[in-house]
Formats: sequence, structure tokens, C-alpha cells
Amino acid sequence: MADIYEKINELYDRRREVELGGGDERIEKQHEKGKLTARERIALLVDAGTFVELNPFIKHRSNDFGLDKQKGPGDGVITGYGKVNGRPIFLFSQDFTVFGGALGEMHAKKIANVMDLAAENGAPFIGLNDSGGARIQEGVVSLDGYGQIFYRNSIYSGVIPQISVILGPCAGGAVYSPAITDFVFMVENTSQMFITGPKVIETVTGEKITAEDLGGANVHNTISGNAHFKGKTEEEVIAQVRDLLSYLPQNNEERAPRKADESTDDYRPDLTDIIPFDAIRPYDVRKVIDQVVDADSFLEVQPDFAKNIVVGLARIKGESIGLVCNQPKVMAGGLDIDSSDKAARFIRFCDSFNIPLVTFEDVTGFFPGIKQEHGGIIRHGAKILYAYSEATVPKLTVILRKAYGGAYVALNSKSIGADLVFAWPNAEVAVMGPQGAANIIFAKEIATSENPEQTRAQKIEEYREKFANPYVAASRGMVDDVIDPRETRIKIIQALDMLKNKKETRPFKKHGNMPL
Repeated sequence: MADIYEKINELYDRRREVELGGGDERIEKQHEKGKLTARERIALLVDAGTFVELNPFIKHRSNDFGLDKQKGPGDGVITGYGKVNGRPIFLFSQDFTVFGGALGEMHAKKIANVMDLAAENGAPFIGLNDSGGARIQEGVVSLDGYGQIFYRNSIYSGVIPQISVILGPCAGGAVYSPAITDFVFMVENTSQMFITGPKVIETVTGEKITAEDLGGANVHNTISGNAHFKGKTEEEVIAQVRDLLSYLPQNNEERAPRKADESTDDYRPDLTDIIPFDAIRPYDVRKVIDQVVDADSFLEVQPDFAKNIVVGLARIKGESIGLVCNQPKVMAGGLDIDSSDKAARFIRFCDSFNIPLVTFEDVTGFFPGIKQEHGGIIRHGAKILYAYSEATVPKLTVILRKAYGGAYVALNSKSIGADLVFAWPNAEVAVMGPQGAANIIFAKEIATSENPEQTRAQKIEEYREKFANPYVAASRGMVDDVIDPRETRIKIIQALDMLKNKKETRPFKKHGNMPL
């Protein structure tokens, strides 16, 4: 009769088998591709010694197409919980050495179970994706498994932060889970996301393209906007995930953790030298950001996509904030389809997780053009209006230079719910720029003048003096205060402190109908 120690030894033997995954040979192949194993990735992500694995002994129960002869330890995915920066997180990590990480019925069940635990315990959920897609041998139950995951991604959206890390292939239906989550990370030359792969595209359309050019990290971080961050190695990307989590609360009922701020003087004399007085000269808004936020705290989101707007997380006096800023050195800071989508999604994320929003505004308007109009700039631009109007977190706007037309209204104006709007003394708040306005309002006078160019210049200056300044808007209460640029950080600190207990009641509704 076996004693307890034999049973314990059997337990450890079974655990070793699970931990070995697909075996040494497949692990070596994973390393040859420049990829880490599922367990190595978990070790990099969580604090040392904190990971607890769940359901390690789950196995598939399919007997078709030879699966009955394949063990598949852990069914190709590792799930569990641990801590990052001392705070709990839940995760899954797909194991490409077992069934190529393909998702089957029990594989999906493991992921769904740990997602439920994350939501029930109010902790972020992180998916480390490395999968060949649906496990075709299991048929329709694989598709049902994806549905179980998509449903949870959707229901838990805005409840707990959800982060997807693409560390290999992610194709077909598998890509929809990352698309629903809050942030997507990718590794250059290793990660790919696409609905249909290069071979299918070539068969159907005749177009030839590599997997990297179709759905690699650079494509999704620069062209499609489907990803938010990228890195050269898995180690770099996983370190980015840990950094991002430090800015976020655990769930929608908490506030982000505070970090000590060592600054003693919040007066910023260099701000007056960053922005050219000439309204049409470009500059880099990141220089303004760096002056206002805590040192080295700005974490830009989607830095390579829709570069005419800059969004990201930062800290002011140790508190997390979300920044939405026009970038005058790209497209004169005008808003287009992609920048509208980028800003709106980020605004809604911050609002979901109690992160105050600060907007630095220097905008000429919505970008004109037939392509933009036919592409739906009306619908896409409306997303920014909707996102700001819907948000109930503290919302501040600083008009740095230009605030023209509908874009002025869209970018967190008082009329759509800004708590406080500040303007620098050189700001121009107007229906349109002085040049365009003068050409319309004084068209007849300019045309009949003996010296049209001189008259145009005079009328432009006349319009600028009368309307294109912050004091007209301030006199109507649309600007709360005109401030010394050097006191921008001070004013924001004071405002956020005043607004920290803000509560806002909205009409009851199931949900709004956002212009998607």
C-alpha cells in the first residue's frame, strides 16, 4: 500500500511534467526564435516569488485527429496570480511549446476562470499572448472558448485594467481579445497580429506581403493604431508593462497609487521660452509637458501613431494624471480621424479609472480635406466631444496659444464640462484664425482698397486685437483665469487639489450611444 510520501513524490513528478511544457526540444526552438518561454515571461513580469499557478493539471478532453495520443501539459496556457510592484495582478501566459499555444476548450476555460477571479478581486488582468490561434482539431468548441473570453473582456472593461502583451503570433479571432483590452504591447520582429495571414491574403487577393509587414509591431504602432507600446525585446516590453501598472489603480473604485515627488519649487521660468509668440511657428509640446509634470514621469501612449496629438500618463506632485495635448509640430496640431480616435479612447480610459485629465491646447481646427470628410471626420471628431462630455473625473484645460473653431469646443471647453480652463496671455480663442476671419469679414473692404495687402494686414490685426485673445472668452466665463505661463504647474497643482473630492451626478441610463 502506497504511503503518503509516495503520493507527494507523485505530485511533484506531475508538477515537473507540467512545468516542462512541450519538453526541452521545443523550449530550445522557442529560444532559437529569440522568444522566452511562458514561465520565463511570468518570472519577468511578477515580483520574485509571488506567482501562484492555478489549474496546472487541466487537460484537453478531445479524442479527435490524434489528440487522444497527445498529453498537452496545462493545455498550452499557464494561469495564476502574483504581484507587480507589491500589488496583486492576475494573468495568463500562453505556452507555444504545447500545441503551439493554440486555444481549445479547456485552455479557454482556464483563462475565463482567472479573468473572473481578477474581476471579483478588483485587480488588473494581463494576457501574455503567443498562440497559433484556434485549435482546429477541437472544432467549434475552440470558437466558443474565444467567445467566453471576449465576453469577459467586454463586461470587465472599465472595471479592472486589462493589458495584452503580444509575444508571438496572434491571428484570426484571437486578435479581438487584445483589441477590447485597454493597452496592447508588441515586440519588434517577433509579434504579429492579423485577421487573415499573408498566405490567405495572397490566395484571395493576389497580394504578397510578409507577416511582419502585414501585422508586425511597427505596423500596429504607427499605421493601424491597434497597439500602444513596442519594444525591441521581450524583456524591454515586460518592463514597460510593470511601469504602466505603477500609474494605474487596481480597479474602478480606487485611485492610482501616489509616488513621492522630490520637487520643491513649482515655478517654471523656462516655459516662456518654449512656445514661439508667432502663432504659426511650430514647437514640441513634450517640452511643455516635461516642465509641468514631475521629473521623468511622462509615459507617452501611442507615441508613433497620430503624432499630431500627444497623450499619456504622468504625475503631478506624485499623483497620476492623463494628458491630452495638441502637437503643433505635426499638422499644426490640427485634429484628424486618427488623432480623434486616439484621444477619445485615452480620455475614456482615464475616466474609467479615476485619473484626472489635463489638456494642453494649441489647435487650429479639424484638419480639412476630401479624404478626411469622406473618411468620416464628423463621426470621428464627435468621439472627442463625447468622451470629454461623458467624463466625470477632474478636467482641466490650459490654452497655450491657439483655440480655434469647433476644435476649441471639442478639447475640453467649459461648455462640454471642463472644471477649470486657464489661458496663457498670448492665447487666441476665436471662431477661426485672424487671417481667415479677416478675409471673410472684411472681404469687400480689402477688395475695394487702393492697397489690398496693407488693408488686409490692418484688418487682421484689428480682428486679433478685438477677438483673438483670451480676455473676450474670460469676460464671458469661458476661461476661468488668464495665467502667467511660468505658474502653470502651480495652478494645475492647486486645481487638482481642489478637485480631488469632485462628485458629479448624471441622469440614469443604461449607457449612451457613442458615435463609433
